[in-house]
Amino acid sequence: MPVPRGPRSALSAAAVATVLLAGATGCGDEHGTAPTAASVAASAEVSPSTSETASASASPTNPAPSPSASSAPASPTPTVSRVVTPPPAPTRLTVAVDTRGGRLALVRGGVPQEFTVTLRNGNSAEYRHLLVAFQMEMLVGAPGATVGSGPGFLLERFDPASGSWRPADFRIANDTKPPSMFSGGSPLAREAVRTERYRLRATAGGPTGSSPVVVSFIDTDAGGEVAAHVVLGHSTR
Repeated sequence: MPVPRGPRSALSAAAVATVLLAGATGCGDEHGTAPTAASVAASAEVSPSTSETASASASPTNPAPSPSASSAPASPTPTVSRVVTPPPAPTRLTVAVDTRGGRLALVRGGVPQEFTVTLRNGNSAEYRHLLVAFQMEMLVGAPGATVGSGPGFLLERFDPASGSWRPADFRIANDTKPPSMFSGGSPLAREAVRTERYRLRATAGGPTGSSPVVVSFIDTDAGGEVAAHVVLGHSTR
């Protein structure tokens, strides 16, 4: 059918799309085949108002609330372990006697030889009167040697208070004095350390020979209990 040639009225984009759709529908084949490419292109165009509506509906008005901090599981309370320090092992008195060369080598009428006695207490007992006692057997002397007279020895202890040497008891006998017969001594606290200085001299008229010096440490408050013994080698010529 011929189209009248009158002036073309202005059509909006939506009206043009409607006309194209209507024409495409009428121009399909008699078997109802798919519309032409022109109809597909037209159907893809959407009016601005429709676009705005779709865009508005796509954006959520009220976003889903985020989980609050209170809903998080509570962390477990840490376990506090207490370290228990075991008590120290019990220790007892130890003693040591030190001299030059590890023994006393004296000469009759010569200079005295000095040695030290160290008392190192443990943590088990506290002593009120701890005595250091010295004893040596009588010297027989070398074969053919002249027998000396008197005890032949002088033992001295250094007194720190006065700064001088004082005579100390030195028993020379072939028998043992019972520890219960000793008295005196000095205090020694737990874990205390005390060092005493001694010197032994051989007199000019004394005997010669060799015999060890026995150093005993006696607790005179405990019925003369012997806490320790040390044997110090000795010879006199």
